[in-house]
Amino acid sequence: MTLSRLSLRSLALAGALVLASCGDDDDNGPTTPSFDSEIIVHFADDVVVPTYQNLATRMSELDAAVNALAADTTAAKLTAAQEAWFAARQPWEQSEGFLFGPVDSFGYDPAMDSWPVNRSDLDAVLASNDAFTPTYVATLSETQKGFHTVEYLLFGDGRAKKPEDFTPRQFDYLKAIAAELKSVSAALSDSWAKSVDGRQPYRDVLANAGQQGNSAYTSVSSAAQEMVGGMIGILDEVANGKIADPYDAKDPELVESQFAYNSLSDFSNNIRSVQNAYLGHLQGQAAKGKSFSDFVKAENAELDARVQKELADAITALSKIPEPFRTSITDPASADEIEAAQAAIRKAQTTFENDIRPLTTR
Repeated sequence: MTLSRLSLRSLALAGALVLASCGDDDDNGPTTPSFDSEIIVHFADDVVVPTYQNLATRMSELDAAVNALAADTTAAKLTAAQEAWFAARQPWEQSEGFLFGPVDSFGYDPAMDSWPVNRSDLDAVLASNDAFTPTYVATLSETQKGFHTVEYLLFGDGRAKKPEDFTPRQFDYLKAIAAELKSVSAALSDSWAKSVDGRQPYRDVLANAGQQGNSAYTSVSSAAQEMVGGMIGILDEVANGKIADPYDAKDPELVESQFAYNSLSDFSNNIRSVQNAYLGHLQGQAAKGKSFSDFVKAENAELDARVQKELADAITALSKIPEPFRTSITDPASADEIEAAQAAIRKAQTTFENDIRPLTTR
């Protein structure tokens, strides 16, 4: 996540258009495939809800691993806590192709994933005598907590953290912010799957797009536009933000997930979030119903095949960049691989912008 994500999203989602299913002038001729509500239902039920449920489960496991490490500070417990961080990171990054709804409107995204870490302010908090109560932690800046502060405390700078490096004060802080991540991720998952504070599950809001009284999505088209806008937004952000910002500036401090050397895995999971949204199911699972891919295939089978290939090509291109990314960005020998990955992601972005989005606006 970058601090400019909302501006990127607003650009990607600007100009929602009206969907209309149109037929050939001859009533007996072929009809244009329509984007129907079944696609949205399966996207919500088979992609969004289970992704957030996985996130909440793994955040709970991270919280437990952090507390176990604090109680018994061994190399094995440190490795377990670090592995729990990696495991929680995966579903979060695979959710970034649909950063709309509660994750945006309730501020769950910046609460969990703001970066860079403000190390000077973090050091000041650690040096203070303040008690790390939930109320106190809630008042801290978003760059002083969340995924990347946990990452910094668990891994150190360059995966150099050892069990003997921890202080009691660091453990108190680590436990407090891990607990908050657990709480926030559970609230995010519940916001899609349950009625909270009188609000209907956001799954229902999205799945019932176009139905009477739905002020969030007054048409199926508006939901389709939200979906495709989310996919375009993360493709843009990975190529032109997460990669471009540190690479162009040759500044390792701008690299996301730099402490754990997890940057390229983050980027690949971001592209997988687009795959999941487009195919209508999570990686390794079978589709349970109609997907965005099915809609495109009915219109243009070659286009559908091209989209799937471009997304796969982007992941392959990312895999060729040497990790740690924070080092690769300053290594001339890695320049071709970095720029090739950007080009592959931008190619997929252009296809979604020029060929996929227009299909949902007729």
